[in-house]
Amino acid sequence: MKIGVISDLHIDRHKSLTPEDYVEVLVEVLKQREIELLLIAGDISNHYQLTYQFIEAIETQAQISVRFIPGNHDFWSADTDITSQEILNYYMQLDTCLIGKPYHINESWAIVGNTGWYDYTYASPKFSLERIERRKYYGATWQDKVKIDWPMDDRKLSEIAASQTRKDLDQVKDKNVILMTHIVTHPKFAVPMPHRIFDYFNAFIGTSDFDEIYDEYPIQYSIMGHVHFRNVFEEADITYICPCLGYQREWRSNKIKQEMNHALYTIEI
Repeated sequence: MKIGVISDLHIDRHKSLTPEDYVEVLVEVLKQREIELLLIAGDISNHYQLTYQFIEAIETQAQISVRFIPGNHDFWSADTDITSQEILNYYMQLDTCLIGKPYHINESWAIVGNTGWYDYTYASPKFSLERIERRKYYGATWQDKVKIDWPMDDRKLSEIAASQTRKDLDQVKDKNVILMTHIVTHPKFAVPMPHRIFDYFNAFIGTSDFDEIYDEYPIQYSIMGHVHFRNVFEEADITYICPCLGYQREWRSNKIKQEMNHALYTIEI
């Protein structure tokens, strides 16, 4: 089976392309590369209804199954009439959302997914917890501060996400596992420090709450997004994948199909 993985599409952030353009190009790429199952590691859009519509369109037009986990942008509630918690509940009712529902590919392989959340441990130790919790630095505000209304703090959310992931992994621990998160779970995908800005903002990139999970479960592939890097490396027999499309300003070209092809990573099992 050929499994395509991609993240951070941000289909509503391009200066000239529409979400429908993203659907058209991604479907074309999926068909050309003969992808049989698509995994999306979050940040499809800034509105939960648009995220849902995009997934539905890909499944219908590409005629393949899609499984996703929401990213932090997919939880933004400032422009909606519901809370971020209600948006999470909405996603979890969808068959396509992996949270709480491991996907059994066959007798040997399964997929487990969770957004995860940041726990501040990736920041430079020069910043105090109180300073990080302000989520403001050099005049910039981490937008989750104003766009998301979780009923608890970030570190508690990270613990809950890791706990839910363990429960899901327990259901498939007899299989080879593809683990998918949005938040970074390996420090090699954080922005290298020292860095004038990300010494601080790395606090909101990754989590250490998943560290022991990799030692305890048969994870073969680990997919993550959020940081807008594209990179793959192997460590301790696990392949770590960051397949972010990212914002237009981060692309190496102005050609969306070329960027889609470069970002989309293929796992063959």
